[in-house]
Amino acid sequence: MALMPVADALSAVLSGANPLPEEMVALDAAYHRTLARDLAARRTQPPQPMSAMDGYAVRAADAGDLKARLKVIGEVAAGRPFERTVGPGEAVRIFTGGVIPHGADAVIIQEDTTVDGDHITITEPAAAGRHIRPAGVDFREGDVLLEAGSRLSDRALSLAAAMNYPDLAVHRRPKVAVLATGDELVMPGSEPGPGQIVYSNGYALRALARAEGAETVDLGIAADTVEATTAGVRRARDTGADILITTGGASVGDHDLVKQSLEAEGVEMAFWRIAMRPGKPMMHGRLGPMRVIGLPGNPVSSYVCAFLFLVPLIRALSGRKTVHHARANALLGRDLAANDQREDYLRARLDEREDGTLIATPVMQQDSSLLGNLAAARALLVRPPFAPAALTGNECEILMLPE
Repeated sequence: MALMPVADALSAVLSGANPLPEEMVALDAAYHRTLARDLAARRTQPPQPMSAMDGYAVRAADAGDLKARLKVIGEVAAGRPFERTVGPGEAVRIFTGGVIPHGADAVIIQEDTTVDGDHITITEPAAAGRHIRPAGVDFREGDVLLEAGSRLSDRALSLAAAMNYPDLAVHRRPKVAVLATGDELVMPGSEPGPGQIVYSNGYALRALARAEGAETVDLGIAADTVEATTAGVRRARDTGADILITTGGASVGDHDLVKQSLEAEGVEMAFWRIAMRPGKPMMHGRLGPMRVIGLPGNPVSSYVCAFLFLVPLIRALSGRKTVHHARANALLGRDLAANDQREDYLRARLDEREDGTLIATPVMQQDSSLLGNLAAARALLVRPPFAPAALTGNECEILMLPE
């Protein structure tokens, strides 16, 4: 069976990945959720002209000359407007956020006045509009300020609150179930026996999924039998998982039973080998509405495949406008030999020059079992199939890894 190009595999994974249904959540619960509808302001901000400083609301025509003397006829604080009109020769004491009284068209800051009882003397001329926030300078009622498909940041939540929304329509979070396979795996904190290793893949995969806004379910470790693996698939389906991730057992050995188990359970396989390194033996299929991604067991292969395929799938199901990873340019930090037929994703360290140029230096050992190098890497350096040899200083393309 020919190896599938990475771009084709990603297209297959994302095919039909429509946003999940919407639900209403309280504003405090909407952080990093994805908006399901455009959000238009329910009010104008600020609703009236307001003072940007502590000082005095005046008529610019009365306060344009040094030593102008004005009578203070009242006070305005935030939330306590002044009901009278400011007339010729008059001023109103005003504090930041106070509504500009009728008749006033400038604010002179308190440092530019001297006070004598109920009068002030101008020591710095005022100008019309100075230190005033006009009505609607931030936004006006009906303005669409947050668009459907936006992931809600902390700043976006503050804006939504100011727009007068106590709750928001967001897409349901995808549920990702993670099933490990392999008799050789033991849990962290255990004492591995002969030939056993400590299970690590699931911790990175669940963290990666949660960082993208997904809900995660840990299905534990299944033994290397068809019965145990199919039982894990059924548990994923019973939990209502939108995505099942399996790790291990995706190769072609006698004990690599995941493909056999998935097909026995009715999973329709779209592909099971990709022209990439690391991660060639990756699988993808569907079991009804549940999408299945079978990842290799090697921890680096597992993580790189999840980063490249699982993350965009979560984003698509979450309704995000931006699904694909953004690529950046850097300069090579060391020479590289020509590439073969597989697209290469090299773990690389990053350094930044004073001018902001990024230097991407692939680690020397790219073995797919080396977690130390993966943890130290800040980027994946992408090399297309059959890329020619590249020299130090040549431009290259990178994908930034999560911090």
